[in-house]
Amino acid sequence: DINTSINWMCRDMDDVLQARARALRRNMTKEERKLWYDFLRSYPVPFRRQVVFPPYIVDFYAHQARLAIELD
Repeated sequence: DINTSINWMCRDMDDVLQARARALRRNMTKEERKLWYDFLRSYPVPFRRQVVFPPYIVDFYAHQARLAIELD
């Protein structure tokens, strides 16, 4: 069944993205590290690092503010 195949592909892709996000959290760039430790970590609105929004992974996300930050 095609729907079953698509569901499995989506789950596989989610697993890949989650694993990649974990790796990115462990290996932040110098700029990401500076922004996180010097500013966002203690900001009044809580931020999360390396959040998956399939098919993307954003560097920082504040759910309350619905704000995504991507550093390039």
